[in-house]
Amino acid sequence: MATTQVWLGMLPCALHDSDVHMGVIASAPAKVILFGEHFVVYGEPAIVLAIDKRAYAKAELREDRQLYLRSVNLNLSGYFKNGTFKIEQGNAREARSKFKPLKLAVEKILEIHGENIGLNIEVNSTVPVAAGLGSSAAVATAVTAAVGTLLDVKMSKESVFHISYEAEKIVHGTPSGVDSAISTFGGTLLFQMDTGFKPLDVKTDVPLVIGDTGVERSTRDQVLKVRQIRNKYPRVIEPMMRTAREIVLRAIEALKEGDLETLGDLMNINNALLYGLEVSDESLEWLINAARRAGALGAKLTGAGGGGCMVALAQNDRLKQVLEAIKRAGGRPFIAKKTDEGVKIEGT
Repeated sequence: MATTQVWLGMLPCALHDSDVHMGVIASAPAKVILFGEHFVVYGEPAIVLAIDKRAYAKAELREDRQLYLRSVNLNLSGYFKNGTFKIEQGNAREARSKFKPLKLAVEKILEIHGENIGLNIEVNSTVPVAAGLGSSAAVATAVTAAVGTLLDVKMSKESVFHISYEAEKIVHGTPSGVDSAISTFGGTLLFQMDTGFKPLDVKTDVPLVIGDTGVERSTRDQVLKVRQIRNKYPRVIEPMMRTAREIVLRAIEALKEGDLETLGDLMNINNALLYGLEVSDESLEWLINAARRAGALGAKLTGAGGGGCMVALAQNDRLKQVLEAIKRAGGRPFIAKKTDEGVKIEGT
């Protein structure tokens, strides 16, 4: 990717005369929830897929003890010194909220490292923000890996996951952990609240077009909406929960068999359930219907709904056709594919 190449060319040869410390770039993937969003909150399974959109983080040493943070894609920068945040570029409140989780991740690694040192952290994410694609988790995971590698802190992928998950708690309060897991491990995961994560061995390609409505939404608000409907109509909603479980179980078989047509059918049924829970809206349905008319095998919202992104499954020869249809319908589409590559150090 051009961004990575630019950064690799910009890295300084040394920050200290006595010891050469190269900057380190790490990246982590975004995700789509293929099946099971919202129902997963009530103990039902969900299938999550890592996609080939990535967040990048570059870490370098500083000669002072400040933590300097910059987000290229959000045009934000500032630094933490003695617990106080100073804005350099952008809105101070936005910068503080975006950088606070990253500060926590850095502090966790410094605790392991055993020395408080200064760092420059630069983030450049290709993942749409507040769109249900796990942007904040991908950034936190990439930062964790970059800083850990820079400081020679030996961390397993499980350790990277746990630190990025702690950072995610600042963003989302009580997240399921699925975003941090998929950004760390990549591939395809089956997730359930009581049993955690289970990797799925999916050999087949899963060609997707993701359409961003451009409508930012609150995950918490959408989760609350579903809870209120469930509390009001429990005997109606409980069968929907069981149906969502059967969709996921059948989807696991279809993924392993490479049966894209069945996957598409199941996506359409899943979206109908989510529409019934009132988490889909006009901005999403407009794009979903456009994708289906253009030949998508299936299309649904992905994530919390109420805006954000939808995802369409299509045969490879139909991807561009579906993408153009979503664009004409007012969405911001891009083609994405499943990736088995989780967090990694670039250039190694």
